Amino acid sequence: MPGTCDKHSFAATNHHFHEDVFITIKKEQGHKTGHDPVAAGSESAGSASEKRSRLFTDGSFSLLIPELQRAVADKKYTTPTPIQEQAIAPLLAGRDLLGSAQTGTGKTAAFVLPMLQLLNKQPKTVVAAMPRVLILAPTRELASQIGDSIGRYGRHLHISRTVIFGGIKQHRQVESLKVGKDIVVATPGRLLDLMNQGHISLNRIDIFVLDEADRMLDMGFLPDVRRIITKLPKNRQTMFFSATFAPEISALARELLTKPVEISISPEAPAVDVIDQKVYFVDKPNKIHLLVQLLSNRQMSKVLVFTKMKHTAGRLAQKLCASQIRAEAIHGDKAQNARERALDSFKSGQVRVLVATDIAARGIDVKAISHVFNYDLPAEPQTYIHRIGRTARAGKKGDAISFCMAEERNILSAIEKTVGKPIPVVTDHLYHSAVAQNASGAAARPKPRTVSPHEIAKRSRERLTKKIAYGGIGKSGAKRRRGKRQS
Repeated sequence: MPGTCDKHSFAATNHHFHEDVFITIKKEQGHKTGHDPVAAGSESAGSASEKRSRLFTDGSFSLLIPELQRAVADKKYTTPTPIQEQAIAPLLAGRDLLGSAQTGTGKTAAFVLPMLQLLNKQPKTVVAAMPRVLILAPTRELASQIGDSIGRYGRHLHISRTVIFGGIKQHRQVESLKVGKDIVVATPGRLLDLMNQGHISLNRIDIFVLDEADRMLDMGFLPDVRRIITKLPKNRQTMFFSATFAPEISALARELLTKPVEISISPEAPAVDVIDQKVYFVDKPNKIHLLVQLLSNRQMSKVLVFTKMKHTAGRLAQKLCASQIRAEAIHGDKAQNARERALDSFKSGQVRVLVATDIAARGIDVKAISHVFNYDLPAEPQTYIHRIGRTARAGKKGDAISFCMAEERNILSAIEKTVGKPIPVVTDHLYHSAVAQNASGAAARPKPRTVSPHEIAKRSRERLTKKIAYGGIGKSGAKRRRGKRQS
């Protein structure tokens, strides 16, 4: 079966598992073996010199080899997060893992640390275009963030990695694959392109990580993901992460995983106590005026504003700049280098406000965000939780401010049900809308979205391009179809 670990080279046969809130691993009494990835990840794990070099003596960090412990200590981490505490031990033993965790839970380190230890335990010669680990991420930003994390945690090890994604020319990515890398972090579209061109083979994959599977579904990437999975070896270790589990995601997890350890870190219980949430009822034409008024407060030092639509994000950033508020926007239609410049400006403080869509913001890791604005309320309450989770990190407090129009009234009610309490309403502002606050029935529901002819044509082109790329239609057929449209 896909994902089986019965004969996996990383599997440890000398361990019992107790899969409760905390998973412990105990070695069988009297049984000695040289293959013990959990205890140390090296043959000299029990030596006195190595014990002296260890920085952690309990918890899951104590299972890591000294080189990884040093990297963790360099990051000033002292205690594992819940998902790290529960995931590191079984992953070190070669188990498949199904994880449900939100943004900001330490999920990336939970799979990167044991992955690096396993690779270090059994080094292999690097082969051109044939990595040992594949990590799939839905967005360029998240892929880059994971790549950076691998670099930080693996700084004391000799393990190579590369990150490949679309939006830029592929030459450098192809050259990197030719040199040979242990780990490839990729977005599905660019990876498939390079596979179809023969620049990368997945025949040598030992570990496969699918991160943020729910966002893959939202972005329409599941067909691409399934094509990639068919090229993976059956004998591998698989790690599957998703914040939510739609039926399609649950079905994919069942196909990929074999007797996985299941870890759920409070997917429906956000840490709202440290986030000061407020809602402003406002009509659509006044939203920009209200936002400018609120941003006049200079205590809003690093502000992330969420919109539903890409064009809204771009226009909003332009209007803020016109009001002397330095702002940048990131969304799917922006070139990768432009997105990176905008994000770097926001991180460095050159820009105070970053306007983003949910998809573009997924994977962004920016410290000390003081305020999160929901300029448009998200359709799913869980997305609201992801958004406000960008603030109040590392034990700090944060603020989340939401604008609510009449047609979003029911969405707000669903969000309040999810967070478990009413969100305080602010009425003492120039743009308060009693109509929005008191909306009910059809007036409280989103209006049906109308699709413009331009959008219909764009979607048709995208579908046709995919069919050509994956062999569903020949180029000559595409020419005939274009000819028919022109006539």
